[in-house]
Amino acid sequence: MNGKGQERIVKKKRLEPSRLVEEHKGSSGPYRIPRNQVFQDHRKFGFSNIMLVLVILFLFMPLFVVITYSFNATRGMRWNGFSLVWYEKLFFDSKELWRAFGNSFIIAITSSLVATILGSLAAVGIKWYKFKSRAYIQTVSFLPMVLPEVIIGISMLIFFTAVRIPLGMFTIFVAHTTFNLPFVFLLVSARLDEFDFSIIEAARDLGATEMQTLVKVIIPSIMPGVMSGMLMAVTMSLEDFVITFFVSGPGSATLPLYVYSMIRYGVSPVINALSLVLILGIMLIALLFRRFLKTIAASS
Repeated sequence: MNGKGQERIVKKKRLEPSRLVEEHKGSSGPYRIPRNQVFQDHRKFGFSNIMLVLVILFLFMPLFVVITYSFNATRGMRWNGFSLVWYEKLFFDSKELWRAFGNSFIIAITSSLVATILGSLAAVGIKWYKFKSRAYIQTVSFLPMVLPEVIIGISMLIFFTAVRIPLGMFTIFVAHTTFNLPFVFLLVSARLDEFDFSIIEAARDLGATEMQTLVKVIIPSIMPGVMSGMLMAVTMSLEDFVITFFVSGPGSATLPLYVYSMIRYGVSPVINALSLVLILGIMLIALLFRRFLKTIAASS
């Protein structure tokens, strides 16, 4: 047997066990198949995929029920025909509901902005500077995430009562800013862990001051983490009920408090219609921010 024949046999023995190279009919040469695609068909109906489908159904089935019954013609759980009457009442006959939603929106935006600014600056300062109480501040900053919301709400109520601050929109704003700070701090800190601090040294060598380095170098690089923290803060503020229940006052009811007050009379299907409007709005905002964050990440 000549040398070429032995070389072909050796190549064949090397390629067959790996199952990475197969001859494609009608092509001029072999193509490579990734190893993770070879047994893909055998895992199509595996246990993990079945559990994934069940969990998704468990999480999203209530949303499908809410959306379906927002188009029901009557209040009950029996389907009596398709109707848009609850959307008409939502947009033209629900002043108190929209006032509560406006309170939630104002508090969510303002508290998330303040929490994002303070949390981002705190994360940058702790990562940038080294001081004695650094580990202590990091530990204390995560307490609002660990403590139950009932304890935070009661402590906030005692504090506002002790300093004689009347309960209302301002106290809700302070409370939401307080428990949103750790979430922003955590997300921005995670972004800073991947940050190359040699860029800061290069900026300082080129004559940039600390403020210029912060504004023109650090903030653009951590902007995806900052925006993610802000979105998290807005979400946490909009859905909070326990802490808001303790620190709210007359005329400062948010949307969760208003929905809770409707339970004694029976929840109106108008809430179902509002849920669909909120879901569509959140999906639109998430899509826009997703593209925005991709643009920032690509440019940074």
